[in-house]
Amino acid sequence: MFKKLLTLSTLLFSLTCLSQNLVLQGQLVDENNSPIAFANIVLLENNLVVNGAISNDNGFFKMEQLKASTYTLKASFLGYQTVEIQFNLTSDTQLQNIILKENLETLDDVTIIAKKPTVNRMVDRLVFNVENSTLSNNNVLDVLKHTPGVLVYNGDITIKNATPTIYINDRKVHLSTTEVMQLLEGTSAGNLKSVEVITNPPAKYEAEGGAVINIITTKNIAAGYNGSVFGSFKQGSEYPKYSYGTSHFFKTKKLSAYINFSDNPKKEFRHNQEYITFFDDIEETATSWETDLVRTRKTSNKSINTNIDYTINANNSIGFSTNMLIAPRERTKNYINSATKVFNTNNELDSLFITEGRLVDETFNLAFTLDYKHQFKRAGEELSVSLHRTCYDFSSFQNVDTDYLYPDYSLIRDNRFQTFSSQVVDLNTGQLDYVLPINESSVFEAGGKVSIISSESIVTQYRFNNDVKEEDLDNSDTFLYDENNYAAYVSYSKDWDSWSLKTGFRLEYTDIIENSLTTSQEYNNNYLKLFPTIHVLNSINENNEVYFNYKKRIYRPRYSQLNPFKYYLNDNAYIIGDPFLKPQIDDVFTLGYTFYKDFTLEAYYRIENDPTQEIVFQDNENNILKYSQTNIDKSISYGLDFITYTQIAKKWNVYLLTSVFYYENQFFALESNNELVTLDKWSFYGQLINYFTFLKDNSLTADVSYLFISPFASGASITSERSGLNINLKKTFWNNRASLSVGVTDIFNNQNFDQKTKYLNQNIIMNSNMENRLLTFGFNYKFGNFKLQTNKKDIDLIERDRLN
Repeated sequence: MFKKLLTLSTLLFSLTCLSQNLVLQGQLVDENNSPIAFANIVLLENNLVVNGAISNDNGFFKMEQLKASTYTLKASFLGYQTVEIQFNLTSDTQLQNIILKENLETLDDVTIIAKKPTVNRMVDRLVFNVENSTLSNNNVLDVLKHTPGVLVYNGDITIKNATPTIYINDRKVHLSTTEVMQLLEGTSAGNLKSVEVITNPPAKYEAEGGAVINIITTKNIAAGYNGSVFGSFKQGSEYPKYSYGTSHFFKTKKLSAYINFSDNPKKEFRHNQEYITFFDDIEETATSWETDLVRTRKTSNKSINTNIDYTINANNSIGFSTNMLIAPRERTKNYINSATKVFNTNNELDSLFITEGRLVDETFNLAFTLDYKHQFKRAGEELSVSLHRTCYDFSSFQNVDTDYLYPDYSLIRDNRFQTFSSQVVDLNTGQLDYVLPINESSVFEAGGKVSIISSESIVTQYRFNNDVKEEDLDNSDTFLYDENNYAAYVSYSKDWDSWSLKTGFRLEYTDIIENSLTTSQEYNNNYLKLFPTIHVLNSINENNEVYFNYKKRIYRPRYSQLNPFKYYLNDNAYIIGDPFLKPQIDDVFTLGYTFYKDFTLEAYYRIENDPTQEIVFQDNENNILKYSQTNIDKSISYGLDFITYTQIAKKWNVYLLTSVFYYENQFFALESNNELVTLDKWSFYGQLINYFTFLKDNSLTADVSYLFISPFASGASITSERSGLNINLKKTFWNNRASLSVGVTDIFNNQNFDQKTKYLNQNIIMNSNMENRLLTFGFNYKFGNFKLQTNKKDIDLIERDRLN
């Protein structure tokens, strides 16, 4: 009898235990069957909350350790109607897709309080969330200056000493480095949701380039209209700089439209000093030159971005977007004045020459994209097609006059030349992407892309003999470049309880035809490359995780780097390209550890094969400087980074980035018997940013940042250390409708630098002085249903890269 009672008790106990360990899971989607991430799911029993969850990136959620009972499930997300579902739970249950409908009511009475930015690490990227943060009233370039792992200085954006590729909403922005800076500086961060820093991009992203910065913008989720106007003023030691623009959103149930316009009229000043020692055949000093150069550049770059999305039905949508950057000729001018003293072997003044240069250029960079997306009945499964066209037209005209003088300033002779150059690029691409969720924890992706590129570059030089203008045929050329690129990729990602994996590979075939019409030289090349990627992350617990990444990447030469003809800057310096440049292939390994949630140590190792760099060589025989585009042999770099974004006090947050790294270049000294030279150096850079919030309503904020960069190696040169202290204050008004900011950048004017190129028979020292210390003012005013900008928006700025 006792045994029967014991058996019965054990059975009942087991059933009770089982009934206490039930699993409930499901997926949240919108009316277009798109997954809704980060939604709140609450489980109630008798009106009391017993469990809760947040949907993941694919809209899935899961609750465990539940008992059999009658429950009410509540699912909610900002901008959508809350859904309630009542059901009996008797066993493990997979709910049908829970559909949240958009809440199209006007919500203009909602007040959004500015919050601090947050940092999240995913298996293949770091996400810097800035929506409605203290940074959201700056421009996008200012936000990048505060983004973990990103360094912005001296007109460049770098990640681990390499230039990243810029994406906006997973769409590549094919612009030159200068144009990217102009675009981001002219774009308000008020429409910014987050910045994704992808140091090792997965197979979905093009193999071209190194790290990726993916800028995620917002969209207006409520029907109606909202907009904003913004502007800034910066005063340097010489000239003022302006920026102004406006953004507008409009949405109905099926149609969503966006337009942004910005203009950046400014005048920039640069003062360079250059010291060159030319050697004779026995490597003794033959002559030395000291040049004092002042350059003033006047620009007014206009940017227009538009986007229209139309929802055909629950499963199909189309979108059309344009991105235009226009720099008109009448507003883009350069003025260069230089004086060079020439000393003999006894260091006595032998002669001097004075050069006056005038340059005007014009740029039209127009991009058009048509997108189509189909979402299947299965949640998360989708097919997207994108067609893109870029029309790039650049032209430039310069006039250079040089007077050669004796030490007493009497005229020896004069010289004059003019140069006309232009580049027209036609870029057409087609892309197809397919996403298939295998289950709630794994996703398969595949796709392909075709790019057809055609470029025509013209350099026409004119000399003057007795004031008669003649074409210099030896230094004029028309250079044609055609490239077809075909790519296919597959990718697989999987999440376990504590592990995440994302891996894949991309296969690219490139076919190139180059033709110099003047010399009748034709060059053909084609290559097939495989680019594997792997990302592994282990969440040890909620506060600690370790990750490993590997990638293989390619850097193809820019179109202008391939043009073999000389572009003269003055009588004694010119730029020359190389049509035989090889693509650079990189292998990058990264190992990281995040501890106490907010602190990350990251080690990396990078091998660069055949990197393309512009290296200045001095021709000692003819006393000429050559800025040559060339493949150096290889570069190796490795380092250790420390990153944290943490709260010190209730209204004080700190971002700290430090990096200790080694960089080694091996290059062939083209003007020194082609000897192989190694240049290497250990370096350090650090960035500290303090965020302070004041007043009860958090409407007054202050950012205090400091940047230090030690001397570092680049190509054949060593660049000196630099540092900068910046302070910025911002006050918001009228329930966050308006804001004013004031600040000072580089307070102590320590961002200027020296660059030395000294090896074998090469000896060049350059001192650079720019308007780094700036007094800045900014404003932003929002109108309409401005408080409803949230979630993401597909503003597609596509397919424009490797332009001049």
